[in-house]
Amino acid sequence: MVRLLISTGEVSGDLQGGLLIQALHAEARRRGLPLQIDCLGGERMRSAGSHLLANTAPMGAVGLWEALPLVLPTLRLQRRVGTWLSRFPPDGVVLIDYMGANVSLGRRIRRRFPGIPITYYIAPQEWAFRLGEGGTTRLIGFTDRILAIFPEEARFYASRGARVTWVGHPLIDTLGTLPSREQARRELGLTPSQQLLLLLPASRPQEMRYMMPTLVAAAAKLQRRRPGLRVMVPAGLASFEAPLAEQLEMAGVEATVIPADRSDAIKPVLCAAADLALTKSGTANLELALRGVPQVVGYRLSRVTAFVAQRLLGFNVPHISPVNLVLGERLVPELLQDDLTPEGIEAMALPLLEQSPERDRMLAGYARLRGLLGEPGVTTRAACEILDQMAGAQA
Repeated sequence: MVRLLISTGEVSGDLQGGLLIQALHAEARRRGLPLQIDCLGGERMRSAGSHLLANTAPMGAVGLWEALPLVLPTLRLQRRVGTWLSRFPPDGVVLIDYMGANVSLGRRIRRRFPGIPITYYIAPQEWAFRLGEGGTTRLIGFTDRILAIFPEEARFYASRGARVTWVGHPLIDTLGTLPSREQARRELGLTPSQQLLLLLPASRPQEMRYMMPTLVAAAAKLQRRRPGLRVMVPAGLASFEAPLAEQLEMAGVEATVIPADRSDAIKPVLCAAADLALTKSGTANLELALRGVPQVVGYRLSRVTAFVAQRLLGFNVPHISPVNLVLGERLVPELLQDDLTPEGIEAMALPLLEQSPERDRMLAGYARLRGLLGEPGVTTRAACEILDQMAGAQA
């Protein structure tokens, strides 16, 4: 029996981990290889066929101030994982995104078990934010191979001495499941004249606090402008469902909250039927783009974190949305910090609900984006690289 440990956190990591686990089991069966997968992740990874050591899907934060409540839970979890590793050292380790916790875990595993191969899949976006320009990055010291999902990510790490394989973006593998617009709209009960607005406000608790009220207020404005506008909100976590419903009701928005346990399955239908999405920056931006949904992107941190990042650390990037980062241009509108207002969102959103030059330009940019993200079979290529790495270490 070959044993593999996969570590990630947050909702997006759980989603990508689940897709990878399915591919790993399929490739292991093809090779006749008995495989056991243990994971730090969430329910999607457990359902895909892994043993869940701890649920880290809710443990996500961006920023110094926002991460403080997670320090003690993370330290306690690290102690538990350290004990588990002493008893059951794996044959290989895969780290998915989740930079702070995974860098710490990777370094500890490298010190204690130098022979265990460590693969980093979906590396932190150093390539985009240009950290480590001096020629080093924290990943290279403990990682045997990086599986890059963006071409620029692969170039960034390869230029700094890492062993890198570009596998493509895993969302490419999900595109074949998209129903037709007519079929999706029938399934959702939409009339031919109704437009559908998606709200995607949060996959982290901090985003519920800083993002959701503004996106909900913007939805209320748009619904007043267009009384027939339907609003649907897939919940990132089960704990978000009640707060979402409460804030929508208080703002006077007629909306449907999709429970978290249904969100993944219905998302292709929602994207096929949607006319526009209001969303926070993240992987959802790429998913919307690949499925042809115009979007307005926003993000907001606490004022303390924003001040430290901008004034003390000199953090300044041209784009934050993955769509804009990959294309190297401002294709989808981004509203950050104080610019993220209901009025600002409304102004950006209204032209995208029409057959307008803004909408046509965005959809044309989506077509260019698709060509930069690789070919189908991403998770299968990643699974083969991981199993080959483990086989090489055991030879």
